[in-house]
Amino acid sequence: MPPADVATAPVTAKKRTKNSALATDSAGLGRGRALLFVAPALVLIGVFLVFPALWSIYIGLTNYTLTGPTSVRPDIVGVDNITDALSDPLFGNSLWLTLVFVFGSALIGQNILGFALAWMLRSARRWLRRLVEGMVLLAWILPSTVVAYLWVAVLDRDGGTLNALLSTPGTAWLVEYPMISLIVFNVWRGTAFSMLLYSSALDVVPPSQLETARMVGAGKLSTLRDVVFPHIRGHVLTNTLLITLWTANDFTPFLLTAGGPDHRSETLPVFIYQQALGSGALGYASAISFLLLLVNLVIALVYLRLLRRRG
Repeated sequence: MPPADVATAPVTAKKRTKNSALATDSAGLGRGRALLFVAPALVLIGVFLVFPALWSIYIGLTNYTLTGPTSVRPDIVGVDNITDALSDPLFGNSLWLTLVFVFGSALIGQNILGFALAWMLRSARRWLRRLVEGMVLLAWILPSTVVAYLWVAVLDRDGGTLNALLSTPGTAWLVEYPMISLIVFNVWRGTAFSMLLYSSALDVVPPSQLETARMVGAGKLSTLRDVVFPHIRGHVLTNTLLITLWTANDFTPFLLTAGGPDHRSETLPVFIYQQALGSGALGYASAISFLLLLVNLVIALVYLRLLRRRG
């Protein structure tokens, strides 16, 4: 290398480093000021998310209770709470009911009904589309407590709206059919999200391909399978993940049935609440919460694997 090139090499390297730094710092704040801007958010995440999660894991390793001597000086019991939960028939019942609740109301109900509404409304008149979207969205944005008590009134044994419509006086839907009632309620309440997501997803399907499928005589099922779903597969996976996690951790069933009658609608979040505040076994409830966290993690990992395989 000539002497002039040797002299200019360090300068060129410095320029490249500077240009690289500018490229990664598009706002021109610098690392220190950028950290200062995000510090409040990091503090809030640490205080309200990270610390409670770590504290819950620690409590799950103890016999911590709401009252009594172990509320002041709990003992470390290791994984005894988890082994007790795995051998507890009430925990097994809650796990099974949670799977039924998720499968019936999220994977089947919200997914299928949300897509069906989006597919039917894509060619509907604008005013009809806005009307249906507004009515469905209203069920989603109302507070869960308000919606739950509205449904309690609808399903009431004496004077309930459903009994009046079906001419079935005296039928106690929340007592005789608790899980079916919860599934229908959750489908009605949560379909709006799936419908809006699928409405946006269907906009990316090329109209020319739909028109070609119609011209060659493809049926509706063939069009959905061969034209529509290949374009929206990623949206389907995303929607399925989100509504699965939301439904598995949903506490609203407690407002309708409180887990009854006789534990027949006691999903895992309700079971955890009953153990923590009903029985006062905070350590046991925290261990079950950790198991629920592991279930959520497995679901998320399966979703990421499917998404990566799609890519």
